[in-house]
Amino acid sequence: MKVIPTTESRISTIDFNNLGFGAGLSDHVFICEYKNGQWGEGIIQPYGALKQGLGLHALHYGQAVFEGQKAYRQADGRIAIFRPERNWERLNRSGERMLIPAVPKEIFMEGLSELIRLDAEWVPRGENTALYLRPFLFSSSEFVAARPSEEYTFAIVTSPVGELYTKPVKVKIEQHFTRASQGGVGYTKAAGNYGGAFLATRRAVEEGFSQVLWTDHAEHAYLEEAGTMNVAFVLNDTLVTPALSDRILEGITRESILILAKEWGIPVEERRISVDEIVAAAKNGSLQEAFGMGTAAVVSPIDGLGYQGEILPVPAQVNGVAMRMKKALADIRYGRAADAKGWMYHL
Repeated sequence: MKVIPTTESRISTIDFNNLGFGAGLSDHVFICEYKNGQWGEGIIQPYGALKQGLGLHALHYGQAVFEGQKAYRQADGRIAIFRPERNWERLNRSGERMLIPAVPKEIFMEGLSELIRLDAEWVPRGENTALYLRPFLFSSSEFVAARPSEEYTFAIVTSPVGELYTKPVKVKIEQHFTRASQGGVGYTKAAGNYGGAFLATRRAVEEGFSQVLWTDHAEHAYLEEAGTMNVAFVLNDTLVTPALSDRILEGITRESILILAKEWGIPVEERRISVDEIVAAAKNGSLQEAFGMGTAAVVSPIDGLGYQGEILPVPAQVNGVAMRMKKALADIRYGRAADAKGWMYHL
């Protein structure tokens, strides 16, 4: 692939001791274009503006999907990516639903690897930090007819990040707005899924919550996701999480946590979880923990559930399942524990 290094790095503008999430983008990007029915050669070039005009198809029809993943600076100084092949699979699963051509595995993996190697100094060295990776696909023809694009762009940008949530969060059980409906695109990482969630999230934040705990579209009676995270509950020593459907994103962090839980002998249930069940459990004390899980959030304990004007407290256990999972994943990701499952892809 062609590589055009920047002549002026922006790394000095980043305060690596006080990283937020997603604000400072790294020096270079990877771009590969789909034209005339095939993917071309990838290029790494300095971060900059798009070349398309205001007729860009993605702006008008939202034919766009993305991924979120991380590269870690390990204890021995090496850089490793957490389960990147699963992100490649999910990106193409999302793309298939949005009628976007699949990105070949070699383009995804080589583009990701070479981009991180070039911007290796952007990978933070601090505890609970990482280089966030954002591969994305968008329709890049320029016309305003309501039909699929003819051209597409696969690109990757990166950003050094800290923790999304540094303390337990309170979430509002949503009873009006809907994140996803049956037969829709809720199981994908389609761009519009997130834009459509902003209003409900803003209102929840104004009420003192960190995120929305989404419910089903039909009755608002069953719990599905927590903001941009999958969600889990510990009920009577059993880890319970909503069963996957076409309304729920199949989280890679979620999958990893369920694998570890089963290995540790923790009973796991993937099933429908009603609002009434969790509200009752919070009131009678059988709800031992609740937490969100995702690439950005990693593992985020939930210490309060907002429901019908009431905030129900939830124990945020220091040595509970959530914190044990967070530590176990961190030890693997940062190279402090053996990677028995081969989850880390070393550059």
